[in-house]
Amino acid sequence: MKSQQKTLTLWIVIILLMLLVARVATENNPQIQKITYPDFIKAVEESKVADVTFKGDKTIIGKFNADYESGKRFSLTGDTSETTFNILRKNGITPNYAEEEKGSFFTNLLINWGPMIFLIVIFYFFLRQIQAGGGKAMSFGKSKAKMLSAHDKKVTFKDVSGVEEAKEELMEVVDFLKDPKKYTKLGGKIPKGVILVGPPGTGKTLLARAVAGEADVPFFSISGSDFVEMFVGVGASRVRDLFDQGKKHAPCIIFIDEIDAVGRHRGHGMGGGHDEREQTLNQLLVEMDGFESNEGVILIAATNRIDVLDPALLRPGRFDRRVTVGPPDVRGRVGILKVHASKTPLEEGVDLEVVAKGTPGFTGADLANLVNEAALNAARLNKKRLNMDDFEMAKDKVLMGPERKSMVISDKEKRVTAYHEAGHTLVGMNLPYTDPIHKVSIMPRGGALGVTQTLPSEDMLNLTSERAQNFIAFLMGGRVAEEIVFGEITNGASNDIERATSLARNMVCNWGMSKKMGPINYHKDQAGPWSPPAQSTGYSDKTSMEIDEEVHRLISKNYEIATQILEEKRDALDRVAEGLIVWETLDHKQVQDLVDGKDIGVPLVKPKGPSSGGNAPEQEATTEKPESDKGSGGNPGDDPVLA
Repeated sequence: MKSQQKTLTLWIVIILLMLLVARVATENNPQIQKITYPDFIKAVEESKVADVTFKGDKTIIGKFNADYESGKRFSLTGDTSETTFNILRKNGITPNYAEEEKGSFFTNLLINWGPMIFLIVIFYFFLRQIQAGGGKAMSFGKSKAKMLSAHDKKVTFKDVSGVEEAKEELMEVVDFLKDPKKYTKLGGKIPKGVILVGPPGTGKTLLARAVAGEADVPFFSISGSDFVEMFVGVGASRVRDLFDQGKKHAPCIIFIDEIDAVGRHRGHGMGGGHDEREQTLNQLLVEMDGFESNEGVILIAATNRIDVLDPALLRPGRFDRRVTVGPPDVRGRVGILKVHASKTPLEEGVDLEVVAKGTPGFTGADLANLVNEAALNAARLNKKRLNMDDFEMAKDKVLMGPERKSMVISDKEKRVTAYHEAGHTLVGMNLPYTDPIHKVSIMPRGGALGVTQTLPSEDMLNLTSERAQNFIAFLMGGRVAEEIVFGEITNGASNDIERATSLARNMVCNWGMSKKMGPINYHKDQAGPWSPPAQSTGYSDKTSMEIDEEVHRLISKNYEIATQILEEKRDALDRVAEGLIVWETLDHKQVQDLVDGKDIGVPLVKPKGPSSGGNAPEQEATTEKPESDKGSGGNPGDDPVLA
């Protein structure tokens, strides 16, 4: 019915437009010539006029002679009184008389008011179009929250794994919504707000969707950035409208994703107290716990920047519960892999626990991407089921980037890279607090020419001083091998040196692992981009020199340890390097066999001295091996699995 009304209105507008065009065309008809009254009298006196008709009191219509102006018709506005009549009679013309046409009311209305009516109709349709679109020009203050309908695909807690503690907290909220009397009869009150905190990709939004699927109550979702617009007062108005909708559908859940977009500390904006974002935050604070209560409306928010949120937003009575959603442990990663792998066919030999152990630090989003990459790799090879090779290939691609098979590397460059990675491998295998070697490769991936990958036996939550120092020695192993074998060094160890220096400085300045400097924090606060530079570091120049000396001592000490190991294991170093040159990639068993002197089909060719190797070509340090060997130990400052 509405569609028919719109069509009828559109046809009326088109007809009005056509009549208007016809009116303009008639008035400007080139067949009727407009002349003035003096020209008319002159033409009459010169016998150029054939006939004349008086129309009303002012309009004169006539026709020229055939030998003048091709006999065109003419019209003018002039005097039709006796004076004009006598002039015509004197020149042998008897005028005719015609009544002036008087149009109907509709015709006069169309002619006089048609353009105005047409503009009004066009303006009306323009506003209706804006209202129907996403702009909603006439409803800026309306909330953009989307209500989850019953037809949407629901996510339940069965689809969420690896965050069991967070699930338990949210299950209690769901249970309260389903059976509030169970808690209220004992004097309990429903929590007004739950904030989910954790790094990106840990499943905060997925948890909120699971709550919506389990609670079976109205669920409104909105992003923090949807509140603030360019117009003043829109954000606060949308907050009011959002909670008004929540009250109408109570009990319900309101989910605000990335709440840090609107919930930052007040007083830091460029606009001071009149900043639009701060007005929006003030309204949110009032709605959550102000003079009026919002019983039955539970607010769930998610952020990975809780440090920037306003303290008033986090106090009890607003966000009563803070649920930390961190990266999953080994058991959690196994559960997440099972959830995602349930949608893909697997071969019998696929062990998801091995995949989980090789991905410490991975979030739920990372693991979902890993399974997807494995499925894509299997499909690319026309496989019907996924096997461990697909997962291994996917892990390498996620960690280090795709293989650069087209990259041309000279034999000298390849040999330098092989000895570099073999140095890492041998040092790591001969230190007590490093993780077991999982894979060594000199296949270029991403920005690295090679990688030495370890597989932690368990997730490490704490870092000891011995483990940190072993990791520094492990990082130095590549550079030491180049120096021992070729007598020269390349820029391939730039990333290793950077990470070793950062780790040593953290040991001295932040973790109190230096006996000389003691358990004191010497951390220097980093100024923000708009902050003035710090006037003081908090310690003297002498202390700063002692810190530098201690950092240098730690690195030099472990550099010597790496040197001693590789000099003692020189034969094993040669065997592992030659194995890499031939096979390009070695797993743990192959590396162990080479170290033990077993034959794996590698023709051993020992270098003839420093001249047999060669330096890498001079390039930017980041293009040689920018991420080489990352993840070869337990560096707390970096993700221990990133390669």
